[in-house]
Amino acid sequence: MTNVEGMTTSKTPVPRRWLIWLCLLAGSVVMLLPLAWMILTSLKTFPETLADPPAWIPAHFQWGNYLTAIRGFEFSRYFANSVFVTVACIAGTLVSSCLTAYALVAYKVRGNNLVFGLLLATLMLPGQVTVIPLFRLYVGLHWINTFRPLIVPSWFGGNVFAMFLLRQFFLQIPRDYIEAARIDGASELRILATIFVPLAKPALLTIAVFTFIGTWNDLWGPLIYLYDEKLYTLPLGLMQFIGIAGNAQGTPWQLVMAVSTIMMIPVVIVFFLAQKRFIEGISAAGIKG
Repeated sequence: MTNVEGMTTSKTPVPRRWLIWLCLLAGSVVMLLPLAWMILTSLKTFPETLADPPAWIPAHFQWGNYLTAIRGFEFSRYFANSVFVTVACIAGTLVSSCLTAYALVAYKVRGNNLVFGLLLATLMLPGQVTVIPLFRLYVGLHWINTFRPLIVPSWFGGNVFAMFLLRQFFLQIPRDYIEAARIDGASELRILATIFVPLAKPALLTIAVFTFIGTWNDLWGPLIYLYDEKLYTLPLGLMQFIGIAGNAQGTPWQLVMAVSTIMMIPVVIVFFLAQKRFIEGISAAGIKG
């Protein structure tokens, strides 16, 4: 398609545009179906959850399921524990990834790329492979049944993906900024804090969102390192709730889904508040290698 002057337009043909929209719509429906099923199940009665064939829409919305579910276990304590661990992990990840990414970009020394390659190689190592040596290490440090195994690694570069994402973003910042600041007598930490961090807000927000989702939904770490119910996070508390709420007829899935829906709300709120900057950070960090 060309315009009056014979120049090629950048508009997508209408049939192709409709096809793209239909594909996106179909993908959205597929992704939202489990979410819709969870929310609708949380509003059913117990017999409706066992119905065969199952019904999508409950006969009467049981809003009281949410209050019953929250009262069924120590929700407020588990929620507070999850908030504490999540905030601490986000702070640690941002600090450690900023320092590491800046060092990889600002200092051109021999072996720099080798160190970065070794860091990336650790992403291919499943967490289950290192769980036994880590557990023995934390036993020796007397950290078992504390929040330290969940928080401390984030303060010492435990999130390699965050380092990678931030390094890619830092590479886009002209090196002349560093040289000019050094000539003016600025320290490395001041250069990082006053130049790199303000320019890297989209990438930092992206890392914060990823860390929030990963930590908030983490069951593996708390399940291994925590055994005191007072220290349980929400995912671990929900797993315990599934066990203690069962009866002869089966697990009350309407209550389980109610708790799961409540747990999902903070994730949805954070994502929608940070959606614009989140997408900017993902797209911008992949421009330069």
